[in-house]
Amino acid sequence: MDDEPLDRWAARRQGRLRKPGEKKAIALGPGPQRAAHLNPEAPRLVLEWDGFAWQALTTVEDYAAACRALSPTPEAAPADRPDTTGPTTGRNPLAPGTGRHRKPRP
Repeated sequence: MDDEPLDRWAARRQGRLRKPGEKKAIALGPGPQRAAHLNPEAPRLVLEWDGFAWQALTTVEDYAAACRALSPTPEAAPADRPDTTGPTTGRNPLAPGTGRHRKPRP
């Protein structure tokens, strides 16, 4: 039998473990847990993994609110950073083009 060194096994195991701070939402409805989209109006409980157990963070009113709680929108771009698309670059990303994936215009 080919034995693996303990430090390599521990590193592999650590990579498979759930990371502290990971969040999930579960439906607070009757019956067993089902896919989230099946009962979108049900209230949700948002949980966070602390490294040992799931801890309750908050409750939200529905599936959409749970999605917002789990994936907050990134902060808006600072106003001092220049825009990389649009008329200032001389290129409109939505303008008709001649790339391979474009259909020729009649």
